[in-house]
Amino acid sequence: MKQAGIDLLEHIPDYTYFYTLEEFDRSSRALARRFPETVELREIGKTREGRPLLCLKIGRGHDNVLMMGCPHPNEPIGSMLLEYFSQQLASSDALRAAYPYTFYIVKVWDADAYKKNEGWLKGPYTVTNYARNIFRPAGYEQVDWTFPVDYKKLHFHDSIPETLAMKALIDEIRPKFIYSLHNSGFGGVYWYMTKPLERIFPQLWEIPRKNGLPLSLGEAESPSAEVFGDAIFSGSGGVIAQYDYLEKYNGEEAAAKLRCGNNAASYSFRNYGSFTLLTELPYFYDPRIEDQTPSPTERRAGILRKSEENGKMSRELREILAVSRDYMGEDNPFRKAVEAFSAERGSSAALKNMVDADESYHRQATVAEELDMRYVSKFYKLISYGMLVRANKLALERLEPGSNSEAETALKKGQALAEAAFDRVAAMLEEALHYSVVPIRNLIAVQLESGLLTMEELEHGTLTCGEG
Repeated sequence: MKQAGIDLLEHIPDYTYFYTLEEFDRSSRALARRFPETVELREIGKTREGRPLLCLKIGRGHDNVLMMGCPHPNEPIGSMLLEYFSQQLASSDALRAAYPYTFYIVKVWDADAYKKNEGWLKGPYTVTNYARNIFRPAGYEQVDWTFPVDYKKLHFHDSIPETLAMKALIDEIRPKFIYSLHNSGFGGVYWYMTKPLERIFPQLWEIPRKNGLPLSLGEAESPSAEVFGDAIFSGSGGVIAQYDYLEKYNGEEAAAKLRCGNNAASYSFRNYGSFTLLTELPYFYDPRIEDQTPSPTERRAGILRKSEENGKMSRELREILAVSRDYMGEDNPFRKAVEAFSAERGSSAALKNMVDADESYHRQATVAEELDMRYVSKFYKLISYGMLVRANKLALERLEPGSNSEAETALKKGQALAEAAFDRVAAMLEEALHYSVVPIRNLIAVQLESGLLTMEELEHGTLTCGEG
């Protein structure tokens, strides 16, 4: 690690809350005014609701780096990293000399949806408050899953304005490195990368330990991801990798039913050979997530049980939604998200075929894998229950009092059922999960050092990613 990088890591502020969109934008404008010779601020586009998408340009290097905060609007850890990094980069000649790139920094990509997360950004930081107040759009409305793609029978060209703005920036700058700043909600640390940078794996594995976090050694988030090493996975396949997985294990027709487009990592790699890194890390930590001792559960049985239980929760979500769905409005973002995340999927057969065919699933699951399968998956389902509550609440707020008694009755009933289901699952998780809240400073440190290591490795020219 370069000395400038070490110094950078040592001075991360002890942030106690996440910034709002207005705070991020105000800070970016102030930075450009303070350092006019170093910082350029540009508007790369508008959101669907008319908000400006701001991009900082800092540095004068030959190669371009694109850093994107909030590809998912409930994931602001990376945005806080960019807040700190942009301040330091603008003010330090030594830091810009040590990392001689031109940096393009978008702190909040999905700005409209980020506004819908403000209910939890300042705390309290509990599983219940987080899940009750977050918003995550349906896949076909996510900024990082609506890049155009034509692959076999998959054709997607319904890109949203935020995606088109980022696509235009990528087409313009052809970045050598993209840091797509995602994060998970619960678990340990893991990485996605375009190609395996095996030389830095040992250093990456040490970063979480230094910051009081474990590696995520449970099940992979996506069964379509190739495993490069412990907690390190292939990360530029996008929707194409999902298509190939479904086609292999569930048939061509199931694969062709995918509704979303490609993501920035896959689009940039296929067109410009860009290397993308994602460092996933949690707000909440349970020490069992790093326990590699055997559990009583066979891995194959645990995975299929998780699929079955998630299916039951999805059915419950659909049943509650049906009570008031007709009165919510077609433009209700929470309704669309719940519908997407609780939809019947053809991937259960693909999953069974995969775990039956692969001998690695015919062993005892570790405690970490068991925690993933039994509880962490339900944590993510809890988010849908929270959005179902908000779908009914929003519709009630839009309804003029006394204008439609039938709609009001249905929406109040739907909200009551959603609240009861949310409270049931939240109470179960609060009891079952032995979690603590990870300090924001530690989370920034893990993402920042992972990014700096990757930039240093790419700077050496040891990897060629282009496909020609």
